[in-house]
Amino acid sequence: MDRWERISALATAVFVSRMLAITAKSNARIDPAPPDAGLPFLSIVVPARNEERQIEPCVRSLLAQAYPNFEVIAVDDQSNDATLAILERLAAADSRLRLVNGVPLPPDWVGKPWALIQGARAARGDWLLFTDADTVHDPRAAACAVRYALERHIQFLSLLPTQRFASLAERALLPSILLAIAFAVGSLDAINDPRRLDAAIFNGQYLLCERTAYHAIGSHETVRGSLAEDYDFARAVKRDGRFVSCLADSSDLVRTRMYRSAAEIWQGFTKNLYVGVRQNPAQAAAGIALFAALSPLPEWLLLRAARSKKRRSALLPALCIAASSAAAEIAARRSRYPAGSGLFFPVGTAAMVGIFANSIAAHLTGRVAWRGRTYGGRA
Repeated sequence: MDRWERISALATAVFVSRMLAITAKSNARIDPAPPDAGLPFLSIVVPARNEERQIEPCVRSLLAQAYPNFEVIAVDDQSNDATLAILERLAAADSRLRLVNGVPLPPDWVGKPWALIQGARAARGDWLLFTDADTVHDPRAAACAVRYALERHIQFLSLLPTQRFASLAERALLPSILLAIAFAVGSLDAINDPRRLDAAIFNGQYLLCERTAYHAIGSHETVRGSLAEDYDFARAVKRDGRFVSCLADSSDLVRTRMYRSAAEIWQGFTKNLYVGVRQNPAQAAAGIALFAALSPLPEWLLLRAARSKKRRSALLPALCIAASSAAAEIAARRSRYPAGSGLFFPVGTAAMVGIFANSIAAHLTGRVAWRGRTYGGRA
């Protein structure tokens, strides 16, 4: 066994053992339940910038919530497509939808936190729900989430929506990237352990906050310059230590389709991945090395063995590919990704390595582009 084979085998062992442990220790989930009349007033905030293809089903699903007393606040973040016109039409038909016309981005702010804080300032609810325009909500979702938080004395509850993958690019790339993020952050048990300050993350697609706790933390102004505001906001809550936070599975009550093409996946995770390692070059390099050892290193070793016609040399890389793909399939099934997602693990992981490298370069050179805006590397 040469050096490269040992590296591949070690990386596979680390990935498989950690991924299976994370899967076994990620049991937090809310359960669907009938609506409850005795729930506090809820303000649902939806930031929207150039979301014409998905804003209407999102808002309609929010307006259809079986919740006793709520409002929906849509913040149009200076869209230059049909987003504003769609929201105006929906607001004219339902008084529960309030439209906030976003003002220009101030210095030192990133677009999404700025849109969220504008919505929060307009909100009247005792609880605030921040949710993305790419989500669709079961009518029971808001009531189940608020009740879950109240029963467990949780002030910050974030949910993991069910991911929908329609195109080949989505099915081939997204499961591997999302599993890599889970690998880096840890299990839901670790994330929900207040003693584990190293394991902190919210899903910005769905974040429910008790109003006084939200403002006590400093609101989204605390993360005004963050390109991954959900990650940094979760860290701020955990470091503060006064409030209970939780990340849980949504049990299909919330669904999302994040990106619809390879180009969107490339751009979206270019924005986020380097932030996920706290913009630490050493951690970034270690992450790239580990996942490159999962793919494409064993594929290269397999090709090398085939070219040299050494069948025994092909056994180890083939086992590494099979083991990591099997562990990915188990984790993917637990996350309700499509069956067979593990088969794409080598392709998705190799692509993720490339995106990660591009994310580092984009941040360090100050050319992070998102939604028609370009941010400096230390945004």
